[in-house]
Order: sequence, then structure tokens, then C-alpha cells
Amino acid sequence: MKFLTDEKLVIVGAGGMIGSNMAQTALMLGLTPNICLYDIYGPGVNGVAEEMAHCAFEGANVTWTIDPEEAFTGAKYIISSGGAPRKEGMTREDLLKGNCEIAEQLGKNIKTYCPDVKHVVIIFNPADLTGLVTLLYSGLKPGQVTTLAGLDTTRLKSALAKKFGVMQSEIEGCATYGGHGEQMAVFGSAVKVAGKPLYDLVGTDACTNEEWEQLKIDVTKGGAKIIELRGRSSWQSPAYCSVEMVRAVMGGESFRWPAGTYVSNEKYNHIMMAMDTTLDTNGCTYKMPTGTPEELAKLDASYEHLCKMRDELVTLNIIPAIEKWNEINPNL
Repeated sequence: MKFLTDEKLVIVGAGGMIGSNMAQTALMLGLTPNICLYDIYGPGVNGVAEEMAHCAFEGANVTWTIDPEEAFTGAKYIISSGGAPRKEGMTREDLLKGNCEIAEQLGKNIKTYCPDVKHVVIIFNPADLTGLVTLLYSGLKPGQVTTLAGLDTTRLKSALAKKFGVMQSEIEGCATYGGHGEQMAVFGSAVKVAGKPLYDLVGTDACTNEEWEQLKIDVTKGGAKIIELRGRSSWQSPAYCSVEMVRAVMGGESFRWPAGTYVSNEKYNHIMMAMDTTLDTNGCTYKMPTGTPEELAKLDASYEHLCKMRDELVTLNIIPAIEKWNEINPNL
């Protein structure tokens, strides 16, 4: 097999459904032969390593461990799904305290064992906050830590394809920005459906205004729908999407969707949220999204929601007040 690099990729939470799918996807897409599977549950992660061996990927060097020092030492890329998953009836915000404590330890492990890591992708919820906490305690630069946000855009693309009876490839220009949750901002102003502007179709018999509003709500609840249908949080789509992100920063194919990134500018400050991003070997860069006044207002509201959760982390003593962040991470 040909690989993009031979540098070490660590998959955190590799004993779970998302982590095991990430391992297989990373090998199938030819990212790197050197993959370390890390989890706190030994039998589970051992079993995943055995499964990968049974796949007989040519040239693969898959190891597993429950020891963070062994896992992170020498790591150049990390994907972490190592938090508690959502269950039916839960929102991503319900996971705030416990998973952000896990993110704090992850950040500290990165700073201790692999401070020269190139890129970290965080996908455990609430991803905007767990990513922010990881970035703070890792000491890394903002462009080196991203969070999973692309699923919201692919869910929009899927929903529109179903609504209009076309292939997903005929839906162009989809984007969701802001928080990865039910407060996300759905942008439709740049979308084309089989070459036609979406907003030329909304308000007609093809898609009434009421149907468009419901579709947007359904997109924001796409993760909950998977839990309802399958009895557990989604695992195949987040695994694939997150591995695509790492592929891009390794120098492979471009990542097509928005990513969550650290934002600090004249409008949005000290927050992790989905922006119009580019992922490449230099890490993550972003541009401010463009849209209608209504769409931008939704983005503002999503930002305010994220700020409230960020400030709750201060109250919970998981992170210090913003003015002290620079003492922990001089890059912020």
C-alpha cells in the first residue's frame, strides 16, 4: 500500500465504535501505516487491534496501549473520540462537564508527551468546547487543533438531496457554521440544487417556506435522529469525516466541509466554532462566512450560545477566566 506519510497517528478512544471505524478508515485511505490505538479499556482496544490485523493491510504497523505515555510519545497526528457518547434524549451540552474534564487531561498529555505534534482533531461532544479545552491545555497554536463540524454540512447536503430528489453531488455550496449542535447556523444562500439557486426554489411548490424551516430544524437534530434509529450515537460518519480532516493536514485530498477552529477577531473572540476553513499542511486557517443578514444573525446567536457554555466551564473550574489563558497557553 502507498501511504501519505509514515508519521505516527494516535487514535484516542480506539476501543469504541467511532475509534475502531477511524482506524480502519485511516488504513483504507492510506494515511499512514503507523497507527497507535489508545483507550482506557484494554480488552476493547486489544480487540480492535486484532481486527485490524485480520484485515491484513499491507505494510500496516498497528499497535495498542492503555498507557498515555506510550500512546502519545512521538505522535504527530491525533484524532480523539475519547469521551462519553450521547444517549437518547441527551443533547451534546449534557456532556459538558465530564467530557471537558477528559479534554483537559488530553491537552495535558499532549503538552507532556508530544508537544511537537502537528495536528489534533477533536470529535467528542460538545466538540466546540472539548476542542477549546484541549487547545488551551495542550499549549498548541490555534491552527493545530480543529473540531468535527463537517457532519452538519453533510447532513444538510443529504437532506436537500432527499427533498429535491437529486443526487447529493447535485447539491453544491452547502455550509453550516457556528456551534456543532442544535444552535448551529444553517446557510442556504450559496446553495445550488441541480444548478438552480436554492433560494429561488424556497417559497415555491418545490419547497415551501415552512418546509425549508423544518428541514433546517431536522438538520440540526441529525445526530439525535441517528440515536433514535440505531439506538446509539452515530459512528460511521464522524469516523470518516474526521479521518478526511487528518488526510488534508497530512497533505492529501482537500477537506470539503467547514471545520471547527479557534476564532479570535473583532467580532468573535476566544471561542472554537465552525468557520469557512482550509485544512492543509500548515494547519487550519479560516475566513469569516458570508451570507444573508438572517444567516449572519443566526451565526451571532450560535456564538453567544457557545460563549455561555464556555463561561460555564469557568464556573466549573475546568478552565480559568479568559484573561488568564495566556498563562497556560502563550499562543492564545
